[in-house]
This record gives sequence, structure tokens and C-alpha cells, in this order.
Amino acid sequence: MNRLNDCDHSRFILHPMRPLTTFFLVVLLLVAPLSVKTAFAQALASPDPQNPPQTAPQSAASSSSTKKHQKSLPPFLIIGTVFNENGLSFPGVHVRVRVNKETKFRWETTTNSRGEFAVRVPDGIQYEVVVHQKKYRDQSITVAAIREDVQKRLTIKLESIEVGKVEGKK
Repeated sequence: MNRLNDCDHSRFILHPMRPLTTFFLVVLLLVAPLSVKTAFAQALASPDPQNPPQTAPQSAASSSSTKKHQKSLPPFLIIGTVFNENGLSFPGVHVRVRVNKETKFRWETTTNSRGEFAVRVPDGIQYEVVVHQKKYRDQSITVAAIREDVQKRLTIKLESIEVGKVEGKK
């Protein structure tokens, strides 16, 4: 006998309900997430006044960490650029800021590769900005952090310290 005639061909014939079932499953999988999103969006858009939305209570650790992130930055920005005696930007210069008439510096930074620096400070106070670099004279600038202003831009040109030549003995 022919081997093709001997085998059971019923397993190769598609059941008439399988393509229809597959189609409905695919449609259900595609439409169900959209309807859930739509229902969720509608629930958020029109909250029920009798049943206010419930929020989960925060643990002590999570509430303290969110308070740290909610702490606002000081509102006034002192920014500036430091140049050397040739008018080129000066990277790596030490910049310190203190409240005017105080001895202790509260903020310190260094200039970046383009000679720029930025320091955030509270407003309503006068500050002294001191720029220091070896072999250069220190520059001191007074800045009034006024509430109406948001920032103060400084341009600082350092002057080199001229070392006097020592004359040799004859």
C-alpha cells in the first residue's frame, strides 16, 4: 500500500474553529489593554467626590528621603569667569565666598576648564568673593545678593606677582 494512504490525515486538517478562536484571542489581547487604559484615565479625570482617592501611607524612611529631595536650592547665583594676565581663561583657580565682614568662608569651588565658576547662595545678604591662585594677586569682589536679581555675573582678571630680580654681587 501507499504510505500516504496509510497515515492518518486528520491531524493535518485544520479544525474550522481554530482560526476563529485565534482571531478572537488576538483581538482580545489587543483591545483589552486599551479599554483598561481608557477606564483608568476616565477614573483619574473625574474622581468621585464621595470616595476620595486613597493614598498609601508612607513609611518614616521614605518620607524623610522625600523631604531631603524637596529642599530647595538657594535662590541667588554668583557666576563668573576668571582670566589670566594675557586675557585667556584660567582653569583650576580657587574661588571662595563668605558673608561680608565674616572671617570664615562658607562656599568654595574651583574654575572649570573654561575658567568659569558658579556658586548658589541665599539672597538678601552681601558676600565677598575671593579668587586665589599661586603666583597671582588675590582678587576680592563684593556682591550684593538682591532679591530682585537672580544672579550676578563676574569677570575677573588676575594680575601676576612680579618677582623682583636679585642682582648678583660683583
